[in-house]
Amino acid sequence: MQEIVLEVWGDFACFCQPFNKVERLTSPFPTPSAAKGILSAIYLKPAEFYYQINRIEVLNPIRYISFKRNEVKCKVTGDKPIYTESPDKNERQHTPRQTVALKDVRYRIAASIIPRPEFAGKEKQLYEQALRRIRNGKCFHQPALGMREFAAYFEESDGQRKPIDESLDGGFMVYDVFSPYDYVVRKKAQPQLSLYHAVMEHGVIQVPPYESPQVLKGGRVC
Repeated sequence: MQEIVLEVWGDFACFCQPFNKVERLTSPFPTPSAAKGILSAIYLKPAEFYYQINRIEVLNPIRYISFKRNEVKCKVTGDKPIYTESPDKNERQHTPRQTVALKDVRYRIAASIIPRPEFAGKEKQLYEQALRRIRNGKCFHQPALGMREFAAYFEESDGQRKPIDESLDGGFMVYDVFSPYDYVVRKKAQPQLSLYHAVMEHGVIQVPPYESPQVLKGGRVC
């Protein structure tokens, strides 16, 4: 199967599990959903194809960093400003939250393009367009390493860097939040959470295809 292989890196990364959204605690390595999000930020045609993540390689040692920051807890409505600081505690629109993130990260992502049955073009064209955008540094929006404020930089991998010599059982991890077969645009999204048992062996995480029985598919998330 043909693959797109790129390397992504950044100063910080945070791949939260759904039950760690308030006090954020990162997973030790990216989820397939996060890897797919990086590729989708570079090149995506949801009506024509979807990405199948084949493996994720950890290239830098896993190191953690912890910090606390004040986060705004409401949205701007109309022309009324948000006051993050106020003498009255009841009027303050921020809350302190703890984040345990990863620092100085670098990963290699290998993925295949899976054309949809209704796609009438050539699969080779999709790979050529994706690789051309990667080589030219183009993207629809800046890719992120888990959280939007943690920017990801990318380039086509030359295969020179070796994965770290470390093995780790990551337990059950989010595979994806949506089914790859559900790409219809709706006013309200219909998430469908799936999980898989993530194991890193000598720095490499093998990712099964979505159709595999290793991927546990649940019902829709209300």
